[in-house]
Amino acid sequence: MFKEIKAFSGFSVKDIATSKHFYSGVLGLETSQPMDQLLLQLAGGGEVFLYAKPNHEPATFTVLNFPVLNLEKTMEELRKRGVKFIIYKEEGFETDENGVFLDGGPKIAWFKDPSDNILSVIEKEE
Repeated sequence: MFKEIKAFSGFSVKDIATSKHFYSGVLGLETSQPMDQLLLQLAGGGEVFLYAKPNHEPATFTVLNFPVLNLEKTMEELRKRGVKFIIYKEEGFETDENGVFLDGGPKIAWFKDPSDNILSVIEKEE
């Protein structure tokens, strides 16, 4: 039924202007602002719709993943742009001191947007 429909995802943020600065200025994504909201243009034609919500509650899970070829290099560049990576120290789920999860699967690191939603960079194979 939905096979040919171009679906998109969305999540709430505290503030559209702050989010636009982060997603376009820090992460370098193309954005537009339909209906005073924020539309992120992803490579390959995907889109993510961000909407301001006065009682915003950040997601407790990863809302957006960015596959990269070199995780460490990407993290270094993001740190230069002010991004701080999350250090997890939970039983059975830990990152190293730089925020990289290395215990099975691809290398991955998480960070938050200005609304405290969780995003990740994940190293993909070439």
